Amino acid sequence: MLKPHPTVLRRLVEEYEALTATATGVADPRTADLAYTLCVSTGTRDVRQALATAHRWLASAGPDVPRTAARPAAV
Repeated sequence: MLKPHPTVLRRLVEEYEALTATATGVADPRTADLAYTLCVSTGTRDVRQALATAHRWLASAGPDVPRTAARPAAV
C-alpha cells in the first residue's frame, strides 16, 4: 500500500481535527471530504481508525516532518 507523504497527512489530520473541534452542529461538507480523504489515504473505512493510523504513521515519521505542506498554486 502506498502511504501519503507525512507532510500532507499531517495537514489533513490538523485540518480535520480543527474543523471537528469547532463544530457548531451545522454540517460542513469540508469535514466529510477530509474524513473521506483520510480514510482513503490510510486504507481504512472509519474516520476514527483513519485518525489513529495517521497519528501512528506520523509518530513513526519523526519530528523532522514539516508542520505544513505547500499548497499548489490556484489555476
